[in-house]
Amino acid sequence: MSKVFQQYQGGSNKVFPGDKVKEIHEASVHLMEKVGVKVHNPRARQIFADHGAQVDHGEAIVKIPRSMLEDAVAAAPSRVLLCGREEKNDLVLEGTNTYLGTGGTVLYTLDLDTGERRPTEVRDVAGYAKMTDALENVAFFVINCYPQDVATEDVDVNRFYHSFANTSKHVMGGIYTMEGLKDVIRLSEEIAGGKANLLARPFVSFITLIMSPLVMEVTYTDFLMEIVRYGLPLTTPAEPLAGATAPVTLAGTVTINNVESLAGLVLAQLIRKGHPTLYGTTSSIMDMVTGTYMAGAIESALINAGCAQMAQYYEIPIYATGGMSDSKIPDCQAGYESAATAMIVALAGANYIHDAFGLLEFCTTLSYEKMVIDNEIVGMALRAVRGIEVNEETIAADIIAEVGPGGNFLAHRHTAGHVRKEFFFPRVADRQMRRDWEASGSADTAARAKVMAEEILREHRPLGFAEDLEALLRKNYAGIK
Repeated sequence: MSKVFQQYQGGSNKVFPGDKVKEIHEASVHLMEKVGVKVHNPRARQIFADHGAQVDHGEAIVKIPRSMLEDAVAAAPSRVLLCGREEKNDLVLEGTNTYLGTGGTVLYTLDLDTGERRPTEVRDVAGYAKMTDALENVAFFVINCYPQDVATEDVDVNRFYHSFANTSKHVMGGIYTMEGLKDVIRLSEEIAGGKANLLARPFVSFITLIMSPLVMEVTYTDFLMEIVRYGLPLTTPAEPLAGATAPVTLAGTVTINNVESLAGLVLAQLIRKGHPTLYGTTSSIMDMVTGTYMAGAIESALINAGCAQMAQYYEIPIYATGGMSDSKIPDCQAGYESAATAMIVALAGANYIHDAFGLLEFCTTLSYEKMVIDNEIVGMALRAVRGIEVNEETIAADIIAEVGPGGNFLAHRHTAGHVRKEFFFPRVADRQMRRDWEASGSADTAARAKVMAEEILREHRPLGFAEDLEALLRKNYAGIK
């Protein structure tokens, strides 16, 4: 395989001792066998029934036996390759490999020129994809906004077209209509040069949702079945909220998330054994005062870290969440919430951590400036994930002896040879002396990030499409804006 996107090995943060993972697993098996999942989609219920699940079609309840779950877990790949349009952006999801990227599908963005919140448009899909392409710590693009300036029937094809046109990193997204899903698959085939090429190097994947508590609804389940039959990777995330659609206890929330995500994975494996399927969580807590979803809560990070441990127990890659904030602007709160939650989930070794760039205000608003700041936060988190390398060269006892008491290491060849690997070098943070900072204009973090975002949007040139391919795509999909 050619060089892939930079890999980091997480897994040092364990929120559960090993025996507690087994307890949650056994509780999940009990719930799947005795309580079941409400499956509103009759075709899906029949697939479960045909393979031996206990199905009550009248109540739409499917009870999944232990043996069916175990067979599905054994069949699901432990290694999933999510490709970029350029091989340097390929992601290898296995073990505790950790990557962080975008996400959210929000309806608003802070305008880069005015700072005011406005509805998201096609230009923002393209803009955030371009930011993803340029920022070195963003590993993938989960399409993070909904273009409100196109007709509903054209949303899916516009979201994916403008994503592919502006980043060569892996693109994942949710979809809104079955026709839109089919258009996006055809569009991807045309870019890849045919179905065989697309399946060999899947640069696109999809999100299908399980509803909490314990519900598979009709439309998303239709999407799941269509994607699996075609053969493209998908994730089946659940979003239980502790205290609302899940028990208020974090262990209870992890347990219900485990049941829900595994139910989607089981269905995928019943349709097509060995299908690349990511265990999924977007779980958090409900604020018990306001009744709202919390994105930047530390408990959200703990739940996602717990789900990462469950996925590692099953040896299935995980789509998780971290790095968000509930602040309305890229301020101090945005920094500490994003840093804490991204760090915890990354150290847990979650494979595919989305929502880690640019999100504010309960995951409803994007910020170009915050995306730049988050690139730095994630860079620091990944440096922590990498940890400290210990060997004869890094212990450097011979170098210490050579320099000796009273010497210094600044000019030594050992320093020059290791400093760029050992130290994280920020681009947004200010490390000047105060007099130099004041002399250069006393800009704060958000102001410095704004300048960088403007430069990326103005000057970065993504891979894009060849002229003939772009003309073909626009001819075949008249709804592309």
